[in-house]
This record gives sequence, C-alpha cells and structure tokens, in this order.
Amino acid sequence: MTPKTIIEKEITALSASLAPISTAVQRWAEKTVFLKWGVLSRGRFHCLDCTHSWKPDSPKPCNKYTKCTACGGRLKIFGYNQVHFREIEYSAVLDTASGYQVVRILCSHKQMKKNCLPTYCHYEVMQHWISQNGEVRTMALSCNVFSQAYDSWKYYSDLEIRPKDFQNSPKYRINPYRVFPKTKVLSALKRNGFKTAFHNIAPQILLSALLRDSLAETILKASQYSMLAYYLTSHEQHLKQNWQAVKVCLKNRYAISDYGIWEDYISLLRWFKKDLSCPALVCPEDLNGAHDRLVDKKSAIQRKRYLLQMRAEIEQAQKVYAEEKKEFFGLCIADKSLSISVIENVQDFMQEGDSLRHCVFTNEYYKKKNSLILSAKVDEQSVETIELSLKNMEIIQCRGLRNNSSKYHRKILGLMKRNLHQIKARMKKIKNAS
Repeated sequence: MTPKTIIEKEITALSASLAPISTAVQRWAEKTVFLKWGVLSRGRFHCLDCTHSWKPDSPKPCNKYTKCTACGGRLKIFGYNQVHFREIEYSAVLDTASGYQVVRILCSHKQMKKNCLPTYCHYEVMQHWISQNGEVRTMALSCNVFSQAYDSWKYYSDLEIRPKDFQNSPKYRINPYRVFPKTKVLSALKRNGFKTAFHNIAPQILLSALLRDSLAETILKASQYSMLAYYLTSHEQHLKQNWQAVKVCLKNRYAISDYGIWEDYISLLRWFKKDLSCPALVCPEDLNGAHDRLVDKKSAIQRKRYLLQMRAEIEQAQKVYAEEKKEFFGLCIADKSLSISVIENVQDFMQEGDSLRHCVFTNEYYKKKNSLILSAKVDEQSVETIELSLKNMEIIQCRGLRNNSSKYHRKILGLMKRNLHQIKARMKKIKNAS
C-alpha cells in the first residue's frame, strides 16, 4: 500500500532508517525460541540439534520427551516416518524512533535433518508503530491472500504500510514466543506501569493499551494480570460497563476464577438492583454457587410475576429473533449421536436454560445481535450450549450443566471448529443479499 497521509509517509521513512535486525538478536532467537527436537529412526534416537544418536534403553520407548546423552538437551520426539523437519517461531524486538514505540516481529525458521546440524533463516515480517497516544499503524510483508496460516508470508516482498483495519487481522494479533531482553521503551510506558513482562499478551496490544486506556493502566498497576489479559484479548467482555464492580475486586485483591461467569453474575446483581460497591456481593467465595442461586431466583420471579407477560414477550421476541437469525435456521451439524443445531425459538432458550441450569434465557442471549446460540445434544438430550461470535467467528463460550463442561466438551469444540465454514457461507449469503 502506497503511503498517502503525513503519518504514513513519516512511518515509512522512519522504518527505512532503522538498522536491520542484528546477528546478536538472530543468535538469541536460535537459542531461545525453538524447542530441541529428536527423532526415533530404525531403533535409534537422533538428536536434531547436535547430530548425536544412541540406542534407547527400552525397545519400545513411549515418552514424548527424552534426554540427549551428548548435549543434555530435553528433546521432543517427532513422528517415526519423517526425514525433513521444520519449525517456525516468532520473536520480537522493542525499539523507539522519533517518539514512536516500535515492536519489530521476527519470523524464524529452523530446518532440521537427521545427522545434520540445523540451519536457520530469519525474516522481519512486521513492524508495529505505536504513537504517544496509543494509535498503532503496522508495516508488514505481503502474504498469501488464500491462506489463513500465520507463516504464509511472501518473504521476497518489502515491508509496506498496512490499512488501519489490519488490526482486525489475525496476523496483527500474533503473540511472539519471546521478546529480546534488551528493550527500548518510551518513558510514558514506564510511567504507566510497564516493566518488562507481557503476561502472555502480544506486545503491540499491551503497549498501545497502556498509552491510550487508563483502565488497562489501573489493572496492570494492581497486578491483576489475568484480568488484564482478559480485558485486552477477549472479544466479548464487559469490564468497562462493570468498572464499579471491577474497582471493588481490585481494592480487595479478589481473584476472579471465571470472567464470563463473573460478568453474568454482575448483570444479575444489577437486575436485582444490588449495591455493586459491596465487596461481600461482588467478591463471592463461591462464584458458581452465587451465580446459580441468582439464576434460580430470577427464573422463579419471572415465572411467578410475569407468566402471562412472558408469553407475550416471548411471542414478540420470537419475531425479532427470527428476523435477525432466520438465515441460520435449519443448520445442523451431526457426528454419530452428537448433533449441534441453532436454537430457533425463544421458548427453546427457556427450556435450554432450565435443563442445563444456566442463564442463557434469563440473561436474554437471544437478543445478542452479534452472537449465534447453538445447542449441542447427545441422543436428543441437551449437554452444552454454545455461543459463537458472528463478528470474529470464534467460540465465546461452551457450557454444560451449571456452566461446567460436559464429558463431550472437546468433541463439541472440535466438531464446531471443523464446520465453521458452514456458518461463514451463510454469513456471505446475508452480505450478498444486503
């Protein structure tokens, strides 16, 4: 993309003035970002790092890891029938230039073969330029438009400025495995609480948030790292809306065990018009138990007080729900006794919530415009309810009885991920029709 604005031209010029990634960084990446690998071939272990080979102690070793008897490395074992081996990992270097915080992303390739020393290739694939106010512009290599793989870069291309909506790309959210320890960071970031750790958050996401979002700064300074990761990386979170309750958690150093359940619990407290500044309510010892009690209480009140109104409301809600989600009705994914289908009636939301004892109906999930709610059933019995983000095509939550995972949880997630293309196809039809 040709730079057009003043900022784009400035960043392009500054990028050209940066020194290439040094050999010291490349050597560091070779030593720290890759695993050590081995292979079992013809009854012998072969270390793919130092080329040493030896016979295993037992005739049929079953461990996934073993220790090289020469270099002492802990080796992860490849499959039996491979000849050439390759590993790709990402690392990052933090730099500064003319008031910008720069996150330089390095893609490293490790080529391995039995009885040969490994060879390495390094490519700088992205640069994230973060301004003083937290705005991010990215320069990146071109990539294969037909592939969603993280390593589908065109390495022969040049770093070019990317549009602002590149931040919605999965490549923008690449989280490097390691960050080079010799870092250069803006003084504003140190002032806002950044030290050296990234807490499993992509550097470009964390650093830009600390420069523009006072909530992220407050959470970091309170050392609530899991909350910070949830706030910055989860697509469906409501910490901003629940900030009063969040401040109570921070003040009392309350560790939230399940953020999705906690946010549903806070919405229930708000429905009951409870005081969200009360630590005893906002920070329950048994979060799941407190959540379930409020769900039962709300359900009982709804049934007792508004039974007739609820029928009218369900009829009205059904019209709106059917209009919004009709394109997905009839979708059913099946694998033997397991079937996953879109919930088509608001009445079924009530039955789903009753049978699995969760809040899919009481918290009116049928009103969520950007979510698709599906029911996973085994032998016609509901076992889990799935919420899928139509915006990001990601599974937000998948919960069974009392919000716990059923024994079919992994199978349900796998079946959903393999069939997301069916939902994407219906989304395309909706866009084409509009």
